[in-house]
Amino acid sequence: PVLDLLDRPVPGGAGHGGPRAPSAALDLVPARQGAGVNDIVLKTEGLVKRFGGITATDHVSLNVTRGARHALIGPNGAGKTTLINLMTGVLDPTEGRITLEGQEITRLAPHQRVRRGLVRTFQINQLFNAMTPLETLAMVVSQHRGAGARWWQALGHDRAVAERCAQLLEQFHLTDVMHQRTEHLAYGKRRLLEIGIALACEPRVLLLDEPVAGVPAGEREELLHTVAALPQDVSVLLIEHDMDLVFDFARRITVLVNGAVLTEGTPDQIADDPQVKAVYLGHGEAASHV
Repeated sequence: PVLDLLDRPVPGGAGHGGPRAPSAALDLVPARQGAGVNDIVLKTEGLVKRFGGITATDHVSLNVTRGARHALIGPNGAGKTTLINLMTGVLDPTEGRITLEGQEITRLAPHQRVRRGLVRTFQINQLFNAMTPLETLAMVVSQHRGAGARWWQALGHDRAVAERCAQLLEQFHLTDVMHQRTEHLAYGKRRLLEIGIALACEPRVLLLDEPVAGVPAGEREELLHTVAALPQDVSVLLIEHDMDLVFDFARRITVLVNGAVLTEGTPDQIADDPQVKAVYLGHGEAASHV
């Protein structure tokens, strides 16, 4: 059915007419043993970012291992999103080095990092409002597979593209809304679509920047379980303020304060760390976990 739906001219192309409630534990993947050097897929070394006299990222060294479920937490203004922007090439570091699977990517453009397998989502979703989830995913899958330049062909010309779209629509619970314009989707569905787009790029490392931010309580459960069920061969670095999600999802947590790494450890170690308790004291939901 997806193939039939996609097997039509691209709008504007040739042949087209006219110009949370609490949830159960979400750790669905088995715990990993200690990782060696060869298991590190994303690494930052002494990463610094200064804006004038302000140091937003202060000599951050971070290792994300293969198959990781790693969370990055910290109070507002800790520098979490700035660090992600450095990792993905949105910002250039003042100092330091970034490697992906042993290859330096410090000065690569964002799209070059995506091609190498480093993909992200954003705090505020970046979607095409006039397109449907089916059209959006077909466009992304086609582009990733090198068919994006063949604009004169129908999106469903390649059966493999159509089959991949069908898989993603099912995986991210979008099949029932695949024909709706994105601007009309519930916000939780828009978040699911954004993560689906990221996975369509076949990432080795996926950076999720506050995936449940702004999602109403009634839509969070589906999103949380979908995040927890992401493929095990994809390393995930989660930036999130929702401590329920962080402690259910992560096997390792890094705490960032004032642009620098305060500490890192397992969820139990972080929950018992007196430094973390002091940082989060009085910070609402976070304080209840630490």
